[in-house]
Amino acid sequence: MEANSSTISRAEEIKVLANEAFKAHKYNQAIDLYTQAIELNGQNAVYWANRAFAHTKLEEYGSAIEDASKAIEIDPQYSKGYYRRGAGYLALGKFKEALKDFQQVKKIRPNDPDASKKLKECEKAVMKLKFEEAIAAPVAERRSVAESIDFRSIGKGPSSSSVPTQVVIVPVAVAVTAAAVMLVRTAKPALVVGVLMVILVVLGILWGEVEPNYTGARIEGDTITLDFVKKMMDDFKNEKRLHRRYAFQIVLQIREMLQALPSLVDIDVPEGKHFTVCGDVHGQFYDLVNIFQLNGLPSEDNPYLFNGDFVDRGSFSVEVILTLFAFKCMCPSAMYLARGNHESKSMNKIYGFEGEVRAKLNDKFVELFAEVFCCLPLAHVINGKVFVVHGGLFSVDGVKLSDIRAIDRFCEPPEEGLMCELLWSDPQPLPGRGPSKRGVGLSFGGDVTKRFLEENKLDLVLRSHEVKDEGYEVEHDGKLITVFSAPNYCDQMGNKGAFIRFTAPDMKPEIITFSAVPHPQVKPMAYANNFMGLFS
Repeated sequence: MEANSSTISRAEEIKVLANEAFKAHKYNQAIDLYTQAIELNGQNAVYWANRAFAHTKLEEYGSAIEDASKAIEIDPQYSKGYYRRGAGYLALGKFKEALKDFQQVKKIRPNDPDASKKLKECEKAVMKLKFEEAIAAPVAERRSVAESIDFRSIGKGPSSSSVPTQVVIVPVAVAVTAAAVMLVRTAKPALVVGVLMVILVVLGILWGEVEPNYTGARIEGDTITLDFVKKMMDDFKNEKRLHRRYAFQIVLQIREMLQALPSLVDIDVPEGKHFTVCGDVHGQFYDLVNIFQLNGLPSEDNPYLFNGDFVDRGSFSVEVILTLFAFKCMCPSAMYLARGNHESKSMNKIYGFEGEVRAKLNDKFVELFAEVFCCLPLAHVINGKVFVVHGGLFSVDGVKLSDIRAIDRFCEPPEEGLMCELLWSDPQPLPGRGPSKRGVGLSFGGDVTKRFLEENKLDLVLRSHEVKDEGYEVEHDGKLITVFSAPNYCDQMGNKGAFIRFTAPDMKPEIITFSAVPHPQVKPMAYANNFMGLFS
């Protein structure tokens, strides 16, 4: 009995240490300590729920849901168990499952105002989801939103329309014709000329004349130049916005480029030349600018691959995505872009990008970005040696590069299959395969990596998707590297960022790390849904 009491006391002491680690944002250490407490006293629901919260902070939502479920199993009346599990489901966009858990929280704690608030927010999200599902057109009948946009017709300021020119050309033609007839018949031709001039001025404003008081970057004609991109970046650094006309022009142009690419893109780096790969940026625009200051702007002689998760979390995602897209439009061989798991509607709805786009641009851009994200390639191979993918490898052996090329990627990411695993999977230290700590994809060991490389005659897997203390981590006997390029992730993780340079022909990775730089006082997730307070 005394030994049992001693064990319980020791577990409580370790829990206190775990809580301190959590408060210091040392979430991996907190998880290790909560695990030690659980090993001493596995029947304490608090330990499981606390570990679930630490997993949530590391975006390990599958593990968070498992731990919270265990807490509920131990104590079905422990409201925090349902709360933590509901948060995990929300993070994965599983609103209906989350709603059930928050209803249970409300049932256990009927007078808790915070529980009531979270339940209402979740109910609102579920209702919105059902409404969107109800009004959505069948896939076969859906038209591209890009087809409804004529960027040249946009120029009257905040209220200007993106309606195609064809829609208004008939009444305008009638007006011009009537004025011409008046000019022939009237005894006062000067009056009619004046009317014509007014019409022409209105037409100029309607069809593309950006308002005179706009002082930001401008695209002259159809060509995006380096001068334009530099000016746009300077404006962004000073918290100025790009005119929607030019934002539409960039996004529409990148859509055409990406549509023409295969799902797996081969990159050739000539002998003596170098190539840089960056990981997740997550809306941290000022850190992106720092990367270019450290490593040079993208150009044909200084090409980059950004390996997914350009947006969400950070509150300058619009600035990041327009900058990357503009460089790609300026010089396609200077910038390569891969899809991450956050280039999807469900993630953007939760983690801030959708809200940011509505605030800085407009609703039509939300649809347009969603469409363009579906065009992003899923993986790249550099010089036939380095396989670059956002997430990781597969639940089955024998996947060939030709299988990846054959993926029909023009859709929202599915919840299983090759495309899902490319975007979501993570490496694990043990051999074989295991369930994903995220709740989507899987975990794969060094033996899986080795077989994939051998079967496809490759040397290295380079992926992103996970925050690392040093900005990178080498695993699987040096055959797999994770690179993450968002330092001090979400303004709280304290991690470094990294990027990796390869020089042909040997293609040995040179890892460069860097620290976060200051940014304006706009918090991460500033545009996210209200229920994201669950994770803070």
